[in-house]
Amino acid sequence: MNKIKSIQQIIPAQRVKMGPIELDQPLPVANLEYLDPFLLIHHWESKLPGGQRQQEVGVGPHPHRGFSPVTFIFKGNMEHRDSLGNRAMVEEGGTQWMFAGKGVTHSERQGKALAEQGGEVELIQFWVNAPSEHKMKAAFYQPISKEETPVVVAEHAKIWVVSGEFKGVKGVAPTYTPQTLLRGSLEASGKLTIPIPASYNTLLYLLDGALSVNGKNLVRKDMAVFKQDGTEIELEAQEDTRFIVLSGEPIGEPVVSYGPFVMTNQTEIMEAVRDAQIGKMGVLIETF
Repeated sequence: MNKIKSIQQIIPAQRVKMGPIELDQPLPVANLEYLDPFLLIHHWESKLPGGQRQQEVGVGPHPHRGFSPVTFIFKGNMEHRDSLGNRAMVEEGGTQWMFAGKGVTHSERQGKALAEQGGEVELIQFWVNAPSEHKMKAAFYQPISKEETPVVVAEHAKIWVVSGEFKGVKGVAPTYTPQTLLRGSLEASGKLTIPIPASYNTLLYLLDGALSVNGKNLVRKDMAVFKQDGTEIELEAQEDTRFIVLSGEPIGEPVVSYGPFVMTNQTEIMEAVRDAQIGKMGVLIETF
């Protein structure tokens, strides 16, 4: 087996519109529906103009079932509220980790002061599938601050370990399958090697800058998808750059999705739609 994971393809993010919000979407794309267990990646960066109410920014109450929607906050903040009674603000450098399980309704909005005063917002939300045996377990929510996120400081690099392990440092985010989830920064001319089990599906997404990955060049908003033929990836920065690495053991089960629900067959999707309509995924009434 090779030591270096080969790059299967490099995918530029596509610009998509989600309601009033325009964002970059590297996954899914036409030639890659998902990379088991990762289903979707949205990269949103914007500047709030100010003069808004909190209820006018972000995303209002909506349900989920069957997977984990995870959000990395890079600039600004996000307030999470859900039908389980959770309410928390996560600031720059933090992570919103929610397991939707059998169903939960939540909202995701920037903070009141940010809405009123304006300012930069940047975040990445990605969806992580759950094995069928766990999909109908109880939902839970875990906010992880920047201070609670273990960091490995190397020459020219910082790697925050959200889940899994890097250089003996373990992340705190809970997953139902083995995963290594990293957010990193690398200074121009800096080099870094990231070990990843050969069996993991792996992708790297570049938020900005320019990066050579296993000898191939990536620019901002490119995603590299790797083959399962090696045990590490090598990075060299041409410019100061920020990136994320999502890697995990494939679940290997059917994926059937509809809007905010991810299950294993069409019957389960129809049940999810029905349960959401009759209130089985909870009700969230926001107060501002």
